[in-house]
Parts: sequence; C-alpha cells; structure tokens
Amino acid sequence: MSRKKKLSIPKFGSEAEEARWHDRHKLQLETAMARRIQEGSALNLRQVVARAKLRPVTIRLATEDIDAARALAARKGIGYQTYIKMLLREALERESGGR
Repeated sequence: MSRKKKLSIPKFGSEAEEARWHDRHKLQLETAMARRIQEGSALNLRQVVARAKLRPVTIRLATEDIDAARALAARKGIGYQTYIKMLLREALERESGGR
C-alpha cells in the first residue's frame, strides 16, 4: 500500500487566496480528515478547546455593530463571533506593530 504525500497548508496573503487553496484541495483535505477520524488521531471539540487557551468574555456591543458584523460575516460564510474575533486580532496586531 503506497502512502500519499502529506498535504501541507501554506501561509496565505489573503482570505481569498486561502479560500481558493482550500477549494482546490477539498477532496484531499476531506480524505485526510476521514483517515484521521478512522485512526482516532483527529481531535474532538473538547481537545481543541483545551488546546486553544480560550477564555470566555462578555462584552456589550451596539445592536447596529452586531448587525453589521453578522451581515459581513455572512458574506464571508463565517459566524459573526468568529468574524469579530478576527477583526479584534487584526486590530491588536496592527496596533502592536505586528503588521
């Protein structure tokens, strides 16, 4: 039985570039994930959360800001909370000189 070459995910210059790459490699990614699930080497949700070092936080936002985030996130095909976290991360990196 021959082993296929391991698929490495490159760094991307933009979300659009990342989306195109994932679209082109969809079958390979699905096959790799199915294999990992079958082998028992895929992480479950509890393991992912434990490794992510996330801390829940409550924040009050203006309704119109939440509505705008929901609309923009929907266009990108992601959840609005994920979108808000992405925006926050980008702003923190920019403000700290990371970009």
